[in-house]
Amino acid sequence: MFKKFVILFLICFPFLMKAQYTEIINSNRPGFSESPFSVGTGIYQFETSLFLRKDKSVPIFSNPQSLGINFHFRTSFLFERLELNVTTSLQNDRISFKNVFESYKTETGLGTLTLAAKYLVYKPKYTDKTKEIRSWKKRFSFDYRRLIPNIAVYAGYNLGNTLNNPHKHGGNTKKLGILLQNNFSNQFNVITNFYYNYMGSKTPEYSYVITGTYSFNEKWSVFIEHQAMFSKIEKHNNIGAGVTYLFNDNLQFNTNFRENFRNETTGYYAGIGVSYRIDKHIDDYVETKDFNEFGERIIKKETHNKGFWDKLFDSDKKEKTKKLSKKEKRKKEKIELKKKKEAEKRLEKDLERQQKELDELDEELRRLDEALKKENKD
Repeated sequence: MFKKFVILFLICFPFLMKAQYTEIINSNRPGFSESPFSVGTGIYQFETSLFLRKDKSVPIFSNPQSLGINFHFRTSFLFERLELNVTTSLQNDRISFKNVFESYKTETGLGTLTLAAKYLVYKPKYTDKTKEIRSWKKRFSFDYRRLIPNIAVYAGYNLGNTLNNPHKHGGNTKKLGILLQNNFSNQFNVITNFYYNYMGSKTPEYSYVITGTYSFNEKWSVFIEHQAMFSKIEKHNNIGAGVTYLFNDNLQFNTNFRENFRNETTGYYAGIGVSYRIDKHIDDYVETKDFNEFGERIIKKETHNKGFWDKLFDSDKKEKTKKLSKKEKRKKEKIELKKKKEAEKRLEKDLERQQKELDELDEELRRLDEALKKENKD
């Protein structure tokens, strides 16, 4: 079933391909939720954070404390809408045995190792309010189509046999999910994830994550998040908040703090991290229906999502999208060179005309001067 699901969404959706690349890094951190959007082809993105989780011990066995590093690698090289990623963590776990007395031991190793893929299957169209110039009310009214979310499907494989004892969850298991994102405005969006995790084990887990993000400007953004997980043996959830700072187009710093609620105990989780990407993306170009003054078709660079914080998306294009070939690049350079030469010729003609007018003016002034001198002699 799992293999059929993966093959189905890899084969059936390529015809919906559309650019996911953003000129500014698009990171999932520091939240636990995941955006339905891919990083785009040619992007190699690393998201990591140093974290500390501390809860109260419970009878009989528990894992009340973890200190470690989370690591999330994302890339895309097949389709713009498809992302492949690896999630893992190296951590030191405190294992507690609590009966009459409490004793503990520590284990260092992997706490998570998941290989996954996600694919954006639906992206709604939004009204471009900037083009509305006749009505102030329509320009600033809410677009109810923003209530329709962007939708992606997620499939992962947990390599539980490689993990520390508290995190094995029955060994190698599967994970499926639905990823949603609503962009309610240019500054505010909400991400919602639903997961069915540890499929095939004795303790499968259902979970959801809801994250609201608000950006104050191009540099600073804040979020608030709620996560809940349900299984046969326990229920736990957490509420957190965090801040992100965009240092440059490819580098982001973040921090977060959250309160944990596990069965009848409470604890906290704190983390600080960084996201960085290597941008090897090659831009696509749109062949428009317009022609230039030389009768050649105009080729324009495709407009991509420019905002990481806002996660704005372009409307669907009807034009054919293609890579700009070397021949077309040379053709474009020749057009630009021809335009430059013609502009220089026009400028030269204008200068010649102005010089001629100045010469005529000088000649007129000379004649007037001679006439005045002749009149004074008489």
